[in-house]
Amino acid sequence: MAKISKIEAQKRQGRYNVYLDGHYAFPVAESVLVKFRLMRGVELDKDQVEAITIADQQARAYGKILDYLSYQMRSESEVLKKLRDLETPAEFVEPIMAKLRDQHLVDDQQYARSYVRTMMTTTLKGPGVIRQQLRLKKVGENEIETALQEFPPTDRLANASKLARKLFKRYHNQPEFRREQKVRQGLMMKGYSGEVYDQIKAAVTPETDPDQEADLLAAQAEKVWRRYRRYTGIDRERRFKQAMFRKGFDLDAVQGWLDDNQESLS
Repeated sequence: MAKISKIEAQKRQGRYNVYLDGHYAFPVAESVLVKFRLMRGVELDKDQVEAITIADQQARAYGKILDYLSYQMRSESEVLKKLRDLETPAEFVEPIMAKLRDQHLVDDQQYARSYVRTMMTTTLKGPGVIRQQLRLKKVGENEIETALQEFPPTDRLANASKLARKLFKRYHNQPEFRREQKVRQGLMMKGYSGEVYDQIKAAVTPETDPDQEADLLAAQAEKVWRRYRRYTGIDRERRFKQAMFRKGFDLDAVQGWLDDNQESLS
C-alpha cells in the first residue's frame, strides 16, 4: 500500500498530479479525482492505482471528444471515427459513447434536424441531396425522414424557385427548349423532384424573347451548316437538322431558317 502525500494542480485546467509517499506517481483528471475520492492521506494498492490510471485514460479520451464537439454538432459516426483517429482503446469507446448519449451530446435525431435546418437556410440544396448527405454520415433512415419535416413544402418551393432563377440566368444563351432542360436537370441534381419544377415553372420561367431566339438559332445554324459542308443535298440537311435538334432548337424553326436562307445555302 502507498499513501497519497500530495495532490497538486497542473497548469492545464482540470488536471492534477498525484504523489505517493513523497514521489510523483500519476496524473488524473478532476472527474477521476472526485470519482475515486482521492485526497491526501488515502492509501492505494497496486490494483487501485491501475484502475485509476485506466479511468484517467478514458477521461482524457472523453475530454478530447468534448473539445471536438465544442465546435459543432456531430453525428455518431463522426464521433466514432474521431475516437478511432485518436487511437482510443477499443474498451473505452462504448462507455464514452454511452456517456455522450446520456448527456445528449451525441444524438443523431437532433443532429439531423439541425443539419436540415442549416442546409435549408444557408444553401439551395433540395431534400434529395440533404438525404444523401445524411446517409453518408450514417444517420438512420427514420431519423432522416423525421428531420426532413423541418424542411416544409413551402420552403422547398421557395428555395427551388431561387435556384431555378439562377439557372435560367446561367443558361440565358441557350435555346428555350434546352434552357428548360438544363434548369430541370439542375434542380434534380440539387435534390429537387421533377414535380417541384412543374409546380414553379410558370413563376420562374422568363418571358421568351423571339429576337434573341432567332439570333441564337441563326448563329448556331451557320456554324453547324458549315460543319457538314462535305455532305450534299438531303444528306446534308438531315445531318444539319439532327445536330440542331440535339442543341435544343425546334425543328420547325430550323426548317424555317433553311427556307429563309435557301438561296445563299445552295
